[in-house]
Amino acid sequence: MIATKDWLKASWDAGTDLLRPVGVGEPKPGQVSTPLMVPIRSLGPTYRERITAHLLALEPADRYLRFGYPATDEQVRRYASQLDFEHDDIFGIYNRRLELIAMAHLAYTALPEHKNCAEFGVSVLKSARGRGYGARLFERAVMHARNEGVSMVFIHALTENTAMLKIARNAGAVVRRDGSESEAFLELPPASLDTRMTEMVEQQFAEVDYQIKRQAKQFWDFLAGVQEVREGVRNARHQSAE
Repeated sequence: MIATKDWLKASWDAGTDLLRPVGVGEPKPGQVSTPLMVPIRSLGPTYRERITAHLLALEPADRYLRFGYPATDEQVRRYASQLDFEHDDIFGIYNRRLELIAMAHLAYTALPEHKNCAEFGVSVLKSARGRGYGARLFERAVMHARNEGVSMVFIHALTENTAMLKIARNAGAVVRRDGSESEAFLELPPASLDTRMTEMVEQQFAEVDYQIKRQAKQFWDFLAGVQEVREGVRNARHQSAE
């Protein structure tokens, strides 16, 4: 049984950790990095089409780094169609237009002797790079993995994928290079009350953020439709007057 004071402290710590700012790119000399809120939402099977669209929108170089080979559109679609949402976990970041600009895949092994292991993969659109999204997705995935009983997270990446390997090293992972490929592994401590409360708060925050963005998009789409009708009526009047 968790004491009330411990629960309240964990809830407060989770909220303050969630509000920790992330710098947008590298600040110029004399400038301070802009704080950024990053709501990260869990994605289910109903978002498969958006996931596919996100992966297809990756630049050729980014697609190569994400999959480890120059994946064709058909191979990307096959990967997205085979995502197992019941077994794995997918996390995503949306912009104001509800476009999936960054996503992470936390894949769990099917081998019973390695059930406490998971593999992490991430992709970020070119337009959204330099904002710390990859690092925050890694933090989110690691926290969820701890809460799911995972004790080790692996990252398999091309050695030239310096951004991904930097995220792993900054988290304390051990990185081993083998020619053109590298393996990183990070040992995780057991879940705690803080990690469980933090994940609960982050999930709620991301859900509220998504619903606000969805309603805003519907409102602006409605206004755009009204404006289009008005333009049509105005043009029809001009044509009839000629």
